[in-house]
Amino acid sequence: MTQAELKEFLDEKVAYYNHPRFIESDPIQIPHQFDRKQDIEIIGFLVATIAWGNRKSIITNGNRLVKIMGNSPFDFVMNYSETDSEHLSHFVHRTFNHIDLHYFFLALQNVYTNHGGLERVFAQNATPNSTQPAIHALKKVFFSLPHDTRTEKHISDPLKNSAAKRINMFLRWMVRDAKAGVDFGVWKSITPSQLSCPLDVHSGNVARKLKLLSRKQNDGKALNELDAALRKLDAIDPVKYDFALFGLGAFEKF
Repeated sequence: MTQAELKEFLDEKVAYYNHPRFIESDPIQIPHQFDRKQDIEIIGFLVATIAWGNRKSIITNGNRLVKIMGNSPFDFVMNYSETDSEHLSHFVHRTFNHIDLHYFFLALQNVYTNHGGLERVFAQNATPNSTQPAIHALKKVFFSLPHDTRTEKHISDPLKNSAAKRINMFLRWMVRDAKAGVDFGVWKSITPSQLSCPLDVHSGNVARKLKLLSRKQNDGKALNELDAALRKLDAIDPVKYDFALFGLGAFEKF
């Protein structure tokens, strides 16, 4: 395909998958239960954190998180204390367990109390062309409290050559506008042009078949290569192609 043909093909897939029907089988349905910005971003961050493995399991455990937080994520986090940890003892999603969840609640409380919230941390540390340095900065802030070292693995660091798929997905949720009824557009201080594609097995394999990506590993270097290719197709909203690449791989076995 020529560049023009490729763009037309992918734009058609974006239009198809960037649709409310996409929510039915996607973890993004969990933050769609809420209207308040802080509730959306907190539960969105937590669900994105556990978004690996079986999608049904992610959704099930995402709903468990909502229940644990009494259907009010922001209020729960802001009022969370050490004594509340006893209610977390049965939570586990793959390697993310109650110890990790306890620390995440404390760290989120710190982010909102002392750092102005998640959006502010990301916005202050993003560059005009990338949010990847902001993910690195968020990780530093997030783990500034005493914690078990093992918990750090649940937030990836792009500056250590990670593709940081789950946080890039979270940023897409927060930043891209809500016109299509999928993403939320609740963050106004970051633009879609700064975002990176959530690179996973599906999007990576499809990108290679379409000659958008040559690197074999799904790591930070591959993400930079894919970002450059997608920005040539749409510099204003390159991450919209996540819908096309993921949809083609996960649903069409492209």
